Amino acid sequence: MAPEREATRERAPSGATAASRRAHRLDQPRPPRRRVLPEWDPEAFGRLSERIARFLGTGRFIVWMTVVIVMWVLWNIAAPRELRFDQYPFIFLTLVLSLQASYAAPLILLAQNRQDDRDRVNLEQDRKQNERSIADTEYLTREIAALRMGLGEVATRDWIRSELQDLVKELEHHRRHDGQVVFPAEQTERSPGRDTDDR
Repeated sequence: MAPEREATRERAPSGATAASRRAHRLDQPRPPRRRVLPEWDPEAFGRLSERIARFLGTGRFIVWMTVVIVMWVLWNIAAPRELRFDQYPFIFLTLVLSLQASYAAPLILLAQNRQDDRDRVNLEQDRKQNERSIADTEYLTREIAALRMGLGEVATRDWIRSELQDLVKELEHHRRHDGQVVFPAEQTERSPGRDTDDR
């Protein structure tokens, strides 16, 4: 009995793991889901909404809307009764304006969301650029400090001149009062006429 039970357990896994194994197999692609709504390009729709929102935010739109409303009201007041399509309370005009406002608000919000996304990306790029600039500045500062430390140990022309002047003074100090020099190399360099003149 025990071997049969183990065989049935191996063949038919039960519980949540079995359902997840059947539903989520990583070695096979998922079947495409049915879509109720038609598909559209979100970038194209976003660009269109930005263009509409930009137009809604201009003075040209306000002027055109004012002209249309004034003509609408004047036509429905001054035109003959048979040609009027919206009587005095102007219910149809109110409906058109509310419809326009109900579409304008989401389009403006969509355009603002896209602008926020662009601003976020720009801020992230600016932050990375600032980090790179700071790193470059710190590197250049370290390099300049290393160069200054290295130049501090290099012999300059003024330092060599002062050292040579000190050496000449020291040599002058080591001369004897009778004109003979302490260093024999100096005797060979001096001419005999000059030695007699010095004595």
